Amino acid sequence: MLTISEVLIALAVFLLIMQFFKLQRVRKQLPPGPIPLPVFGTLIQLNFQFNRIMLATGHTWKQQRRFALRTLRNLGLGKRGLEHRVQEEAHYLVAFFASMKGKPLDPSFPLVHSVSNVICAVVFGHRFSREDESFHELIRKLCGITCVSLPQLYEIFPWLMCRLPGPHKKALSCYEVLSSFTRREIRMHTEHGIPDEPQDFIDFYLAHIEKVNNMVYSINDLFLGGSETTSTTLNWGLLYMVANPDVQEKVQRELDAVLSPSQLICYEDRKDLPYTNAVVHEVQRFSNIISVGMPRVCVRNTTLLGFPLKKGTIVLPNIASSLYDPEHWETPRQFNPGHFLDKDGNFVSQEAFLPFSVGHRVCLGEHLARTELFIFFASLLRAFTFRLPEGVTQINTEPILGGTLQPHPYRVCAIPR
Repeated sequence: MLTISEVLIALAVFLLIMQFFKLQRVRKQLPPGPIPLPVFGTLIQLNFQFNRIMLATGHTWKQQRRFALRTLRNLGLGKRGLEHRVQEEAHYLVAFFASMKGKPLDPSFPLVHSVSNVICAVVFGHRFSREDESFHELIRKLCGITCVSLPQLYEIFPWLMCRLPGPHKKALSCYEVLSSFTRREIRMHTEHGIPDEPQDFIDFYLAHIEKVNNMVYSINDLFLGGSETTSTTLNWGLLYMVANPDVQEKVQRELDAVLSPSQLICYEDRKDLPYTNAVVHEVQRFSNIISVGMPRVCVRNTTLLGFPLKKGTIVLPNIASSLYDPEHWETPRQFNPGHFLDKDGNFVSQEAFLPFSVGHRVCLGEHLARTELFIFFASLLRAFTFRLPEGVTQINTEPILGGTLQPHPYRVCAIPR
C-alpha cells in the first residue's frame, strides 16, 4: 500500500515527465537551441551576469538608456576629452609595469585598476590612487561579482535564492559592497551641491533626479560594464601575446615604424596601425568573454529563420555562434589576426564581429571600450615585451566559466624595450 507522500512523489514525477515531452513538442516549432527542462526551461544551461538595470525593459529601460547615452556624450564619449583620460591611465599602467623591473607579476589587478579608473573619472569625477585600500577592496568585490556564475534561478525565484546558500550569495554580497561605495560617492556629491556645469555622471543624474530614478543601479551597471569586461579582454590579450611571440613581435615592429617613442597613442592611430588593430579585434573575437548577450523580449509576434516567435518570448543572442562561425572565419578556433586583414595587410571589418552585441541593446560603452582596448594594448606592447617567468613553459588558454570567461591566473614578465 502506497503512502500519501509516495503517491504525491509519483504524481510529481509523472507530471514532470509529461511536461518534458510537451516541451520537446513545442521545441520543434522554435529555432534550434538548448534542450528545455520542466520548470527551469533553458536558463540554467546558460551563463549570463546578474544585473538589475541591464535587465530592465519597456519604459524604464528606454528612459535609462536615453539618459545614459546623452550624459556620456556630454561627458566626452567619442571626443578627445575622454580619450585623454584613457591616455592618462595608460601612462600610469606603463609606469607600474616599469616599476616591476621585469619581475614576474599577475597582470589582472593592475589592468582592472587602470580600466576602472577611467569609468570612475566619468561617473565619480575623479580617479583613485594605486595605494587607496578602499578602491582595492572595491576591485576585489568587482571580481567577486563577475567571477562567480550566478544561477539563473535567481532571475526566476529571487525570493528563494536570497534564502538559499551557494556561490551566488558571495556575488550578491559583493554587489552590495559596490552599491555602498556608489551611495557614498552620491552622498559626497549631494553634500557639495550640484555645480552650475555638471562634471560627471552623478552631477547630471542629480540635476535630473525628478525625471530619472534608480541612480545606484545605473551607476553600478556602468561601473561593471566599463571595468571588468575591458580589463578581462586586455588580460587575455597579454596571455595571447605570450602564447604567440611572433604576433607580439610583429605588433611591436609596426608600432616602432609608425609611432615615435614619446608620442601619445590616440585611438585615431589605429588607421595607421592595421596589424595592431587586427590583433586587438582578434583578442576580442577569440576570447569571447561574454558568449551570451542580454535577454531581449519580442514586442510582437514575428518569425525568425522561418520559426514563429510569439509576443513576449525571451530571446538571448548567442554571440559565440557569430564569433566562431566557420562560414565567416577561416580558422574560428585559432588565434589568427589575419581574420581582420586583406591580402595587402589592410584592416578589414567583419560583419560577424559582434562582441558588443547588436541592436537597440548594443553595449552602451562600445566606443569607450574600443578606445581603451586599443590605447592600453598599444601602449603596453610599445613599452614592453611580455614573456613567461623563467622555468615556466606551460600556458593555459582555456577559460574559467563565470559571469565572464576569465583566463586562469598567470604570471608574466614585462621586459622594458
